[in-house]
Amino acid sequence: MVNFVLVAGARLGAWAWGEVVPYLRAAGHGVYPLTLSGLADKRGVPAGQATHVQDIVAEVERQGLRDVVLVGHSYSGIPVGQAAERIGDRLARVVFVDSSVPTDGESFVSAWPDGGAAVEASIAESGGFWPLAPAAHYDGEGLTDEQIARLVRGSTPHPGATLTEPAVLSRPLGELPATYILCVMPGAEPEDAEPDEDVAELLNSKRWRLVKMDTGHWPMFSQPRELAQILLNAAVE
Repeated sequence: MVNFVLVAGARLGAWAWGEVVPYLRAAGHGVYPLTLSGLADKRGVPAGQATHVQDIVAEVERQGLRDVVLVGHSYSGIPVGQAAERIGDRLARVVFVDSSVPTDGESFVSAWPDGGAAVEASIAESGGFWPLAPAAHYDGEGLTDEQIARLVRGSTPHPGATLTEPAVLSRPLGELPATYILCVMPGAEPEDAEPDEDVAELLNSKRWRLVKMDTGHWPMFSQPRELAQILLNAAVE
């Protein structure tokens, strides 16, 4: 048995894993979907990047978990990657679900083409939060209208500091046992069907594995059973 700690991406909370959790529990594993500070049911709690890292570490310690598979989707790959090295021998594996990966001294937005300028401006105009995404943001991602409605309805503005503050790593990320799940919609352009430069470099490590899913960026909604099976497979690698 392993213990999955599931962390969804920007604007989301533990609720986003609702359709994945039953498959993991049915296989006999511990499952701990986590809401990060400032989001969903923790809306209003002040948060920076270090807060989100500590949220994850604290959950592992509070629950007394061992054989932990940390799962980070989208933005949450940044704090999950940092937390993975901080929980020491409690870690079994880290799984990045179509996510960003942390680089020491760099933030979530610093790798964006404009260096994050547009996101930072949006945060400044919205009282320190990254605003909600409109329904159109989720078009072309393999989601039904009902799934998009759930995403829009359940989202909360994201604490801006978590996106702009730098990650802190004490050792190379490639040393961690990791699986990277790349989500690629059928018919995508060739350049979109391969991992970005940072992830491609990490995949040169003998400890990293790549798995592709034929779906969009929110597989916990579009393909929850398939995602759960990949997580189960990763747990025994």
